[in-house]
Amino acid sequence: MELLKIEDLTKRFGGLVAVNRFSLSLSQGDLAGLIGPNGAGKTTIFNLITGVYKPTEGKIIFMNKDITQKKPHQITALGIARTFQNIRLFSKLSVLDNVKVAFHLRLRSNIFAAVFDTPGYSKQELEMEAKAEELLKAVGLLELKNERASALPYGHQRKLEIARALATQPKLLLLDEPAAGMNPEETIGLMRFIQKIKEDFDLTILLIEHDMKVVMGICEKITVLDHGSVIARGTPEEIQNNPEVIKAYLGTGGVYARS
Repeated sequence: MELLKIEDLTKRFGGLVAVNRFSLSLSQGDLAGLIGPNGAGKTTIFNLITGVYKPTEGKIIFMNKDITQKKPHQITALGIARTFQNIRLFSKLSVLDNVKVAFHLRLRSNIFAAVFDTPGYSKQELEMEAKAEELLKAVGLLELKNERASALPYGHQRKLEIARALATQPKLLLLDEPAAGMNPEETIGLMRFIQKIKEDFDLTILLIEHDMKVVMGICEKITVLDHGSVIARGTPEEIQNNPEVIKAYLGTGGVYARS
């Protein structure tokens, strides 16, 4: 089943073409990578998919619905969640509360019920807390549920951000440089973690990553961007042996050579 289809997506900022006629197709269950040099347009594509930016041209179809002009909260409700290159947690809230915040998207009660703490709302709050604890258990953070998010080690903060995204019950998860700032041991653990949540939560995953060990180790197919345009698509083996990719990104002095 085709879950996401992007057709000729273009984004201009004045005279700058950040994304140029980008197309992509993801089937349900894919684990795909989006790579390229800094400034290639990768995060801009995530911002377009999630409604943060509106495209200059092109179309985004998700689960057979045109979401091109939808707002971010509408897109999240349809089943697309994301993390960010720079971790964006509610640093003063507890680990548990960071996850509970995301569950509010699915609450059936209105603001009146919340203000007056009606029995129906209280019941939903208890259900939400139980689900949040289940999710934290699934990602290995349950014992830290009462800790402030800012007190967690960096790797745990990454997991918490992913757990919060999972709380919105996504079908498609967008991960923006999840291995950034991690040491080699943490990176190996992250790779296993991503593969586990993909299976456990029946996810389709698209990730941006500069650590080529992660990309080549877990992604089934890869799209390569350079200056906003696609220069290659293929399996990890095909990408590693593509002359144009090697010249633009993976060659001597490039990211792959350093990783």
